Amino acid sequence: MNSVTIICQDKYEAQKLANLIFVNDTKETYVTEILNVVENEVVLSIKDKSAHSVILVDNDQVLVFTDFIQSVIEKKQKIVQTETVGSSVVIVKE
Repeated sequence: MNSVTIICQDKYEAQKLANLIFVNDTKETYVTEILNVVENEVVLSIKDKSAHSVILVDNDQVLVFTDFIQSVIEKKQKIVQTETVGSSVVIVKE
């Protein structure tokens, strides 16, 4: 298993990111594509084809997140857990 901690701008953004990419109750991954990256903001497309932006603390976190989530978008790996801790999101994939 791989895991990463992504630091968001604030607690609200962390909760939004965790809920957009994975739902713990149904064990389902919602993110389907990264539509755009503008500085420290990532725009994600989810299964219902809607777009949502998440603001991370800096550009380095954007690079870490996009690199980590790419294998999930390509369906090579699955997210198995997300957990918010303050303004951070711990993401675990198998």
